[in-house]
This record gives sequence, C-alpha cells and structure tokens, in this order.
Amino acid sequence: MTRGELRIYLGAAPGVGKTYAMLEEAQRRAERGTDVAVGLVETHGRPHTAAMIGDLEIVPRRMLHYRGAEFTEMDLDAVLARRPEVAVVDELAHTNVPGSRNGKRWQDIQELLDAGITVLTTMNIQHLESLNDVVAQITGATQRETVPDAVVRAAEQVELVDMTPEALRRRMAHGNIYRPDKIDAALGNYFRIGNLTALRELALLWLADKVDAQLDAYRTQQGISATWEARERVVVALTGGPEGETLIRRAARIAARSKGADLLAVHVARSDGLAGADPAQLARQRSLVESLGGTYHHVLGTDVPAALLDFARGVNATQLVLGASRRGRFAQLFSPGVGVTTTALSGPIDVHLVTHPEAGRGRQAAAVPAALSRRRRQLGFALAGLGLPALTAILKALPDLTLTNDILIFLAAVVGVALVGGLWPALVAALGGFLLLNWFFTPPYYTLTIAEKDNLLALGVFVGIAVAVSGVVDVAARRTREAARASADAQTLATVAGSVLRGQRPLPALLDRLRETFALRAVSVLELAADAEKRPGRAGDDTAWRVVASVGDAPAGSPSAGETSVPVDDRLTIVLCGRRLEAADRRIVEAFAAQAAVALRQERLAEEAAAARPLAEADRMRTALLAAVSHDLRTPLASAKAAVSSLRSHDVDFDPDDQAELLATADESLDRLGRLVANLLDMSRLQAGALGINATAIGLEDAVPRALDELGPDAANVTTDIPADLPAATADPGLLERVLVNLVANALRHSPPGQPPTITASAHSGQVELRVIDTGPGIPQDQWDHVFLPFQRLGDRDNSTGVGLGLALSRGLAEAMGGSITPETTPGGGLTMVLRLPAGTPTEPAEGPQE
Repeated sequence: MTRGELRIYLGAAPGVGKTYAMLEEAQRRAERGTDVAVGLVETHGRPHTAAMIGDLEIVPRRMLHYRGAEFTEMDLDAVLARRPEVAVVDELAHTNVPGSRNGKRWQDIQELLDAGITVLTTMNIQHLESLNDVVAQITGATQRETVPDAVVRAAEQVELVDMTPEALRRRMAHGNIYRPDKIDAALGNYFRIGNLTALRELALLWLADKVDAQLDAYRTQQGISATWEARERVVVALTGGPEGETLIRRAARIAARSKGADLLAVHVARSDGLAGADPAQLARQRSLVESLGGTYHHVLGTDVPAALLDFARGVNATQLVLGASRRGRFAQLFSPGVGVTTTALSGPIDVHLVTHPEAGRGRQAAAVPAALSRRRRQLGFALAGLGLPALTAILKALPDLTLTNDILIFLAAVVGVALVGGLWPALVAALGGFLLLNWFFTPPYYTLTIAEKDNLLALGVFVGIAVAVSGVVDVAARRTREAARASADAQTLATVAGSVLRGQRPLPALLDRLRETFALRAVSVLELAADAEKRPGRAGDDTAWRVVASVGDAPAGSPSAGETSVPVDDRLTIVLCGRRLEAADRRIVEAFAAQAAVALRQERLAEEAAAARPLAEADRMRTALLAAVSHDLRTPLASAKAAVSSLRSHDVDFDPDDQAELLATADESLDRLGRLVANLLDMSRLQAGALGINATAIGLEDAVPRALDELGPDAANVTTDIPADLPAATADPGLLERVLVNLVANALRHSPPGQPPTITASAHSGQVELRVIDTGPGIPQDQWDHVFLPFQRLGDRDNSTGVGLGLALSRGLAEAMGGSITPETTPGGGLTMVLRLPAGTPTEPAEGPQE
C-alpha cells in the first residue's frame, strides 16, 4: 500500500490564516474531482473560515466523557472506514482527550498516512519541539503541546502561511481572531510587535533549513555534484599557519556581503596524522571563526586539493578562500602548489587567492628531531668503528669467500648499524665498508685502485644500497617516533577535553589537567592589568599582572616567576611552575592556552549573564505585573463601578432588595480587588527581600477558621479535620492566614460541584503538616513546578479569576517563614497541597520593616 502524503500549513502565529489556506486547497482538490473529507476543522467561531468549508463532506466527531464533562475529538476509526483520498485534519499539535486511541493528533495522522490517505493539516511554529524553549524565552509562554521535528520534516510539503505583524494585529483588533474580551490582553502580551517579528523569523529560518535539506536530498538522489548557487557558502582553507587569521577575516567580509551567507573553515590534515599543523594556531583560528559566526571542520586526505574540493562540493560551497603559497619561487618550479591546483579543478566554485605577509617567504624549516636517542646513536658509531674492522679480520681468515659474498656480508653489517644507531652511523659504516672492501678484498689488494669494472660496479651498488637502506631505516624510525608522539598528544588532548566537559567550571578543570599531565607544581593564568603601561620591562613588573585562575601551589606573580610561560594573546599568559618543558610539549601547552582563553571568556560571559539575570527577571516581573494590572484587575473594578453607578443613577428606582444586592456586589468586588492588590504588594516585597516576618507559636485550629471566614460563604462547606493535640506551628499569623486563604481559594476554584475541599493536619519529625485536598481535575506531575510561577494560570484558559499569583505568593510566604509547599496527587483524582511549617519554639523576629 502506498503511504499517503502529508502537507502542513505552517504559521508563524495564531490567526495568520492557516486553516483558511488549508480549506482553500481542499476546495481546489475537490473541484478537480479528488475525494476530500473533513476529519476535523476548528473554526474558533470565525465566520470566514466556517464558510470556506462549504459543501465538503464532514466526518462526524466522536464524543468522549472525561471527569464529568463532554468533549469531541476526531473519529479516527470513522475516517479510516470512510477512506477518502484526502483528509483535512486541523491542529497537528493538539493533545487528544484521555480515552482516545492516541495521545496526540499527529499520531492519528500517522495512522491515516499509513492507510494511504493524504492529509492536509496545520500547525504554528511555536509547537515545534526543538523551538519550544526559544519560543518560551521570546513570548514568556511555554507551549505544552508540541510536535517532534522529525514528524514535520518528514512531510512532503510544508507551506508557510505568513502575515506581517502589523497586519496580524489589525486582524486581532478587528475581532477576526479572538473574542472581544481577550483582544486587549492578547495585543499587550503574546501579540506584541517584537514577539510576532521574532516568531516570523523563526518560521522563515526553520523553513529555509528544511528547503535546504530537501535540496541536498534531491542532489544526492540525482547524483548531482555541481554547485547550485541557491545560497552563498564561503569556505576558507586553513593550514594552521600564521596567515590563517588574515584568511578568516577576509572570508568573513566576503560572506557578509550576502545576506544569510554561511562561513565555513576547513583544515585538511594528512590521513596518516603525522605531519599535522600547529594545534595552538588551529585552536586560536577555530575560536576566531566561531566568534565570527562560522563553523570549523576538520577533514583527512592525502591529496589536499582533492580533499578540499570534495568538502566544498559536499557543502554546496559557492566561494573558496585560499592563501597565496608560502613556498619560494624555486619550489614552485617543481610543483604548482595547492592554490593553483585547486583553482584549476574548482569548476563553478569561485576561488579567491588572498595574499598575506607570509606569501613567497618559503616555509620555515622546522627543527628535525633525531629519530633515535643519543645513546643509540653512540652505540651505532661504536659498532661502525669497532665492528667493521673485526668483520674484516674474520673475512680475511676465510679465504674461500668471493668479493660478492664479502659485499653482502658488509651490507648486512651496515643494515645492522642502521637499525641500532640510525642514519649517520649507517652512513659512516657504508663509507668505511667501501674503503675496507676496496683495500682488503678488491684486486689489486692493499690499494684503493680498482682494476676491474665489475668490481667497481659492485662496490658502487654496495654504497648506494647501504645509503638507501640507512635512509629508509632512519625515516621508519622517525615516523614511528612521530606516530607515538602524535598518539600521546591526541590522548592528552582527549583526556583534557573530557575533563573540561565533565567539569562545571571549564577553566580550573583545564588547568588542573594540564598540571597533572606534565607533573607541574602550579599552573596560573595571568592577565595584564588594564592600566599597565606598554613599555619595555613593564611586563616583568609583578604589579602589571593579576592572577585570574590558578591551580596547585602558590601562583606565579608574573611570567618571569615561572619556569615556562606561554602567551595566549596580548593580555593573557599561562605560567607553568615546576619544570621547564621541552619544545614538543610546549606545542600542546599552546593548544591548551588557546582553549583556556575560550574557557575564561565563557566564564566571564556566564558571570555577566548571572549578573543580568536578576535584572531580566525584574523586567519580566514588571512586564507581567503591568499586563496583570491592565487586564485582571479590570473585572472587579468594573463590577464595583457598575454597582455604584447604578445606585447613584436617578433614572431607575431600586427597591431595598436590589440596592442590597448591588451593595453586596460592590463590596464583594472591592474585597476581591483588595486581595489581588495585597497579593501584588506581597509578591513585590518578596522579590525585593523586604517582607518582615514576626514568627510566633500559633495553633492551626485558630488560623484555619479565620482563613475560612475571610473567604466568606464559598468556604462554608469546607471540611476540616485538625487534631486537638496538634502542636503549635511557628509562623507569622498574618502571613499564615494569607497562605491558607490562597490555598483554599485555589482548591475551591477547581473542586467539582458538591465536593468541597478537605483540610487535614498532622505532625511529623518536628514539623506541622497541613493538607488542602481537592478532588478536581488535578495537575500532571510534570507540571507541578509550573503552577508556582507568578502571573500565570496552568493552561491560561481562565483570565477572570485573578492574576495567577496565589500559589506563587503562598510558596514564597511559606519559605520566608521557614516552611514549604509541595503538591501531591489526591488518591482517586485531584490535587493536594501540603503546607509544612516548623513546630516548637518561635524564632526571633526577622530584621526588616514590619508590615
């Protein structure tokens, strides 16, 4: 059976017209003769959307009962039985009512697709799982209904339904999206210009990435390797040389000329891993690339131009930035170089050869370390100086051997010397063997004259083979030593990277691992003071440097105070105390130094972020407070104003009963307003740390009735069960009453009719526990922490019952009194709020203003 196709209408925000566009497509298909059926469409009372359904066949919904209420959902079985060619199913991210076959509507749609039915559906960008935290940060609202990205990316077609923020707000103001009573709150919160602009950008960027992925998949399926310039991608090739920073900045400027261009840096390393670039240079260059918004890539390849072009074609690069060759003119006569070869083979990829100060100067010859140790070289010279004369004496004692046999035996001796002592002892042995063979074994004897041409050829071949074998043995030994060194360096870097990733503070972890690796006494990071004068000798002054991080013993006060100092940049230096490092070890330390600079920058950014977080939280609280005051306080004010205005009106004569009812309405509204204002003031005091606590011993049997009396007739049926021998709790009487009022009011609000909450109390382990138990719909356990966030109500469905401060304020007040509030699931369904307070002797009054 052929699987159906999924077409998603993706919107940046509610109200952009996703459902309308989906129904337009359904009507177009129906007019072309396609069998179309509506599985579910949510019109939200919008007449234009409802009219667009027209004469499309609608599959009746399924009725479900949950917690005493009736809900309708798409009848999945009915749609499968109807089996249309195209099914219209709105709201992909919807969560089904418990009792449905699948928990999510996207799972229902998967069944329809598996049955071969093409599905048209809708969703907003904020419902994507990967963007959930980003959307919450932008809008301040967490989306609990999400769709896995894999489901959306698997869709055959995703169409963006877009609208400018200004046009969407006009639609909102005209009442085309929400009911009139919700318009002001929506425009002041979720539908702000900034929010809509950010959501629109998220939608465009996500869709662009999906289109990019579809293009790559198509090119792979069709075997297309040629570059398609659908998007500018600039690749800069790095060798690890000093010119790297110049190339990166030039490539960044090229990428900046095109909006949305990508910057990629790539280093091609030899596949044997033995002739790698300077890791410190590459680390610094990688940090620079990432700071400019690019990405760094490391690939292996024996043929550098081919590997570079393979990478560029693989990422669909449009431009390639290379540095001009550092080789001298003489070297370029024998090989055109990477730049010239890459340009000749690049095809449609534009290649930029960038000049730099190092161009044409030739590669700096690196110091070639000896392949073998000094002791082995000395042993090789000893074997050459003593062994060859001894071998000559032995061969003279064996008269039956020919010159060919003598040459082979001497060649074996030279190979032995090469294996023991390396190149130079072997060359000495080859030269000495040539002279000994010529003097003692080649006619005429005891002279350096060679009478026969065959003997001359044989001795020449001996010398050539001896030199060649010596060179091969030396290169093999050198490569073996380099491989061991590279393996040790890689293992060291991997160990350091692992310790940094596992540590909560990368910089100390990096320094500590560096100290342990090289057995150092102390490792310090020094920073040049901001007011230090840059003049000769100033850097050696201890007062010019300050220690920003250190591990081990007492840190060095200046770079000269340690055995080894490695500059990180113009202002940072790593100082090692304990022993002086070899040159090969210093390269690894330089790589660590580059990472230390990144780690220090991250720590300072984290500190700045931590310092800014209270300001951001205060700003968020201020914004939420203004929104709450502008919206949620309006209802009690309006009720009180209407009642008072009616009583003052001379147009209507009210009888005593009507007057009493109006007065009661005004009184109730003002009481409610007073509670809301008190909650707002207390929350602001908690945030400012200015809430005074006057703790004293108080019995719950006295505090609970006072809280119920404040709630009025609504709390008349609340059941209480407080033991007579319950110990007193230590709390502020006024604040405790506020906490109880908020907890009981919340329980009353969510309790089913005829099932009032229950209050019980007990004592455990020096604490008094009071439980406010309701049998309402309850809250999923993963949402328990959310109910204590200020200025929100779980679900955000009811904006007429307060500013969403009750539980947040209650928890804050409880913790200020040394207690806590935790939610629990009520057996049989519902939510139980457990208030724990210390029992026993009252504490001293807290410092601060008394309220």
